[in-house]
Amino acid sequence: MTDGCTLSDHIMRRYVMNNLNSILIEGNMVRDPTLRTTPKGTSVCNFSLASNRFFKQDSGLEKEVSFFEVETWARLAEACNNLGKKGRGVRVVGRLKQDRWTGSDGKPHSRVAIVAEHVEFRPEFKKNTGGEKEASTAAELTTAVELAAAAAADLVAAGYDDVPYVEQGASVMTDVLEPVPF
Repeated sequence: MTDGCTLSDHIMRRYVMNNLNSILIEGNMVRDPTLRTTPKGTSVCNFSLASNRFFKQDSGLEKEVSFFEVETWARLAEACNNLGKKGRGVRVVGRLKQDRWTGSDGKPHSRVAIVAEHVEFRPEFKKNTGGEKEASTAAELTTAVELAAAAAADLVAAGYDDVPYVEQGASVMTDVLEPVPF
């Protein structure tokens, strides 16, 4: 091989695939999201998500709450920062990432976070003057769809040709909007 790799290196690259690392979780934002920018100018948004699980126990219905840190990047980070706020319901699809470091005390530390690849926001309900709840406006939902389509278009432009529901040169759908049931 002329590239300095052995035959077994080439075989490994061709036939070994990544292990499955995928997560889908729903819950509510614990606090307002925080947005920062990397030195290269890429937006990164972080937020915490609380997910409730209810189960039957001898004494009745029990509730278990789990908390997860979520990290989003680029246009998705900007969308999460703009649309997210404490208490807002979200559905996150992504992968798990483990960070490891050594603390100032010399002890090893680690944490597991979710790196989001897709985020959906539940409709917000606002009380009208009669005290009844009404759903988010179509304009807010359209903005969310446009931001999601723009993020998917970024992936296509970066060479990801298997992004679902997005074709190169496709326009953003803003006419018809059906809420996703949660």
